[in-house]
Amino acid sequence: MGLTPKENYLRMLRGEIPEFVPSYIEPANEMIADELLAPVMAPNGPVVTVYGVEYIGSREINWGALPTPGKVILRDITKWRDVIKNPDLSGRDWEAYYKKALEGKDRENKTLSVHGGDYFLTLVSFMGFEGALISLYEEPEEVKALLEYVSEFYLEVMKRQIQYCKPDIYNLMDDDSALKSPFFSPEMYREFFKPLHKKHCDLALENGMLIERHDCGRCEDFIDDWLELGIRGWNPAQTVNNLPLIKKKYAGRLALAGCWDNQGPLGSPDVPDDTLREALEKYVSTFAPGGGFVYMPMVGGKPDDPRVRHKMDIIRDYYYSTVRDYYKKAG
Repeated sequence: MGLTPKENYLRMLRGEIPEFVPSYIEPANEMIADELLAPVMAPNGPVVTVYGVEYIGSREINWGALPTPGKVILRDITKWRDVIKNPDLSGRDWEAYYKKALEGKDRENKTLSVHGGDYFLTLVSFMGFEGALISLYEEPEEVKALLEYVSEFYLEVMKRQIQYCKPDIYNLMDDDSALKSPFFSPEMYREFFKPLHKKHCDLALENGMLIERHDCGRCEDFIDDWLELGIRGWNPAQTVNNLPLIKKKYAGRLALAGCWDNQGPLGSPDVPDDTLREALEKYVSTFAPGGGFVYMPMVGGKPDDPRVRHKMDIIRDYYYSTVRDYYKKAG
């Protein structure tokens, strides 16, 4: 009997060579989307959080949830105590909520992950992008006070998730970078956000969880800080970062999930079949050796578009014919 997708994925995160290459084609993970935290998706219209922030999604971004443009709840960071209120959780039936959330989860074959720790994005959701960045420079102590206050709530939710769900993985989710550079310096990250991230990571490690980092954009500047926090995996590891160098430098310490340029020509349903196959061969030969790699190529467009289905069939067939058993073939 071979390893389950769960066992195989956890082996990879621990820095060991997995039995087979993990992939979204054979999902190894299931996540709980907690109603107390910012939504990940918003496919059915606006979602309002416990803090009163409205999120919306759209087909163009695959229904990913973003704060509704123009709806800012905090204009002046010095007035945050009048606006931002942590919810009263004293009467909440945590056990019943998480029991329902766990229904249908395949704990034997798939990892269970929870997410959180999105402090920069929380600040943005309260103040808008420009307001958040300006406040970091003009009122740093007020920003720290606000985020410490919010952290009390976020950490309480995480403790309850651990108590009732016993998750395998903690996903630290806090996008802090644009396509070409971070939104702020590593020094500012260490001053404002790393201490809060550390609280979540320490709690995860104390409870035997492995930690993954979700961070889009060119965020390689922060990798050494992630490793100090105990982070073992990074998604989606976009190609605006120097991924071949990162793969070599952090081998066995940081698993890369993604590494595919889905924003360029390879992410188009019009990419020629031969070009796609050649790119897949280079992709796998670059990132699969030595483990620490999750196969995640994809093309954009509507799932029911025949061109998209055809390209995804090529990607799927290549996984089963060439990629899945890569480590067995490599000896």
